[in-house]
Amino acid sequence: MKPKSKILIIAGSDSSGGAGIQADIKTVTALGGYAMTAITAITAQNTTGVSSVVPLNPKEIEKQILFTSDDIKPDAIKIGMLHSSEVILTVIKALRKVRTKKIILDPVMVAKGGFKLINDKAIETLKEKLLKKVHLITPNIPEAEVLSKIKIKSLEDMIYAANILLESGVKNILIKGGHRNTRNMEDVFLNKKELKVFKNKKIKTKNTHGTGCTLSSAITTFFACGKSLNKSCELGIKYVNQSIRSNLNYGKGHGPINHLSSIKINRKFN
Repeated sequence: MKPKSKILIIAGSDSSGGAGIQADIKTVTALGGYAMTAITAITAQNTTGVSSVVPLNPKEIEKQILFTSDDIKPDAIKIGMLHSSEVILTVIKALRKVRTKKIILDPVMVAKGGFKLINDKAIETLKEKLLKKVHLITPNIPEAEVLSKIKIKSLEDMIYAANILLESGVKNILIKGGHRNTRNMEDVFLNKKELKVFKNKKIKTKNTHGTGCTLSSAITTFFACGKSLNKSCELGIKYVNQSIRSNLNYGKGHGPINHLSSIKINRKFN
């Protein structure tokens, strides 16, 4: 099978393999894309939480982006963990040179176990400098609360927060509803022309480590292959739900999802 698109992933590494760059590579590959990477930080983590974060030098991040893209031009770019203002500004500078229009940002702020992955100054830089430059942002509810400065308790609150972000210059928003204590999952997609609420039955499991990284990478892959943004979000959500349903149950904490859920292996290994 020949890859259908080339995706550059700019994000942090997760040593447990469930989230971050590792989840991104698995997702892009499982959905038929070719994954390239620029690693922003190295974390020591597992399903129970994050032990440490070692940031990479912004210059090295810029080199990874430019040297890779000079050789293989990405069809789309997915951005995940950006831990400091300096890194955010460096990534913006590098993206100007790459000139790929399809950029999707997952504004990663807190790990599943509650470990803060970005400082307050970086959050302000993200809001002021980067949000308007990307095609889509995919915050979860805690991230959308930080970005919109409102509390989100209902579907109406999610739509209101999305509208606040739209007014601030964001082009397209997908607010993920997984943090709400509801029987059904409601994810809100909004731009100036359309509002779409994706409704799915919530799967009862603690094994959801890496769902945000996986979803944004899935959307980026479908979008890079020529699907509309709305359809890419729908297909990305479907892939994540399918991957959660496998309920791998690895580790002692929030286990990973099954990135191989889209693949059928016909070959028998003797």
